[in-house]
Amino acid sequence: MTSMPESISLVLRPKDILELPSSEGYQLYSALLNVMNHWNETTARHTHDSPISSISISNLEGIFRRSQRPKHKMADPANTYEFTIGITDPKETDIFSAIIQPLVLREQDLMLENGALTVEKSTSTSTSFKKLVESSRNYEKPFIEFCFRSPTCIKYRNSDVIEMFPHREAVFTSLVGKWNSVCPEGMKLSLERDEMARFMMERPLSYETHSTMVNTFIDIKKGHAKPKLMQGFQGCCRYMFTKDAPNDIRNAILALSKFAEYSGVGSAVARGCGAVKVIVGEAM
Repeated sequence: MTSMPESISLVLRPKDILELPSSEGYQLYSALLNVMNHWNETTARHTHDSPISSISISNLEGIFRRSQRPKHKMADPANTYEFTIGITDPKETDIFSAIIQPLVLREQDLMLENGALTVEKSTSTSTSFKKLVESSRNYEKPFIEFCFRSPTCIKYRNSDVIEMFPHREAVFTSLVGKWNSVCPEGMKLSLERDEMARFMMERPLSYETHSTMVNTFIDIKKGHAKPKLMQGFQGCCRYMFTKDAPNDIRNAILALSKFAEYSGVGSAVARGCGAVKVIVGEAM
């Protein structure tokens, strides 16, 4: 089966006042897996256990009230909140069905630790790797803007060192790995870090760094759960090409940029990290 990257956007409303951690991505991921597990246990297990990043999710976006607890926020039932799920796994049809069927067609709630979210609206888009490549050939002097909507955590060459700047090599090396792990046979990209460094430039437009909670673990000595944190960057960055950038390298980078909205960037994308909005435009 040919993989077709999918994106699902859900508009949700809390049933009651709902307190959430500032980084709620791991809770959304757990709640989503729970929904999928009740619908199709095999697909849920595949999504969780897959060595590739089968799905990416954004954090909830909307207007929150302040919480009395540090590093927490309150979702208000007077407001709606949106989050996006990207699916790049070759079994995307099964994963899409295991999300849409219970949440949208069966009107099942998304159950978080302290309350429930009801789906009020859903939209979906899909593309193909072929379309991503073909649509990237239509630009003469392109630029790319990445808006990193949630903390983006990129490990340097599979080490424990996290990149704290949206450097072109870090961002697009991450995307090459994601693309090559799920693309159809014959569509792998062979971009080298040196080519990204030589033929691209980056200019941050806004930029900050902070830690984000991606999971919890049991502290055996203290006997209670503790947060697992990762460091990351957030903000917007423009990427440009040098005048002598070869067309094949430029086109590959553009295809990866459009793919990023489905795959996310860096580590822990299923737990709310590395969600991006991408604009590709023509330089004047």
